[in-house]
Amino acid sequence: MKIGILQTGHSPEDLFGPFGDYDGMFRDMLDGNGFEFQTWAVVDGIFPDSPADADGWLITGSKHGAYEDHAWIAPLEALIRQIHARKRPLAGICFGHQVIAQALGGKVAKFDGGWAVGRVTYQVDGKDLTLNAWHQDQVVELPEGARVLGGNAFCRNGILAYGDHIISWQPHPEFPSAFVGGLIEKRGRGVVPDDLLDRAAADLDAPVDNPEIATFLAEFYRKERI
Repeated sequence: MKIGILQTGHSPEDLFGPFGDYDGMFRDMLDGNGFEFQTWAVVDGIFPDSPADADGWLITGSKHGAYEDHAWIAPLEALIRQIHARKRPLAGICFGHQVIAQALGGKVAKFDGGWAVGRVTYQVDGKDLTLNAWHQDQVVELPEGARVLGGNAFCRNGILAYGDHIISWQPHPEFPSAFVGGLIEKRGRGVVPDDLLDRAAADLDAPVDNPEIATFLAEFYRKERI
């Protein structure tokens, strides 16, 4: 099965050496499942020819806002709608989560409540899942047909689904905790309030549920659909 990664941002240059780029984090996350991967750096204007170029799709995170005026966002939204119409499996993470909702008629905005950084717990089907987060933007209005699968008091629309072929998460199951530590020091200082960064840094060694989401996502892609 071929997974097309739609890359909407790049890892910070000073973290690229030890951690690689965002598409590589997803390849590592899904390694061992027999998938073939191809990346299209849509952030750099590189797009697939059609939704048929991959069996399943994944949209990465980004430093950009889905509502910002970048030349590549409107074509990405059009591609999302094409993938949706063909019911190809599609997953979105953070920016990917937001731009899917926006493309399908929802609204994304900077959240008045501020930032979520580091380990965050979400309630999903009556159980807790803890994942790394890094965002201020949120999906604040749901598009028609979206189902809320999980969230918390800070981010109520944290995990969304559309039919049985689109799933999206606001947090980052692909981020190792050490990468979050790098973001805290290299990208967070001066942008995110120091008290949030300090609390996140103090919690970096605690476990997260990345492996559980990796298994879920692999099963999502392989699921038989009518």
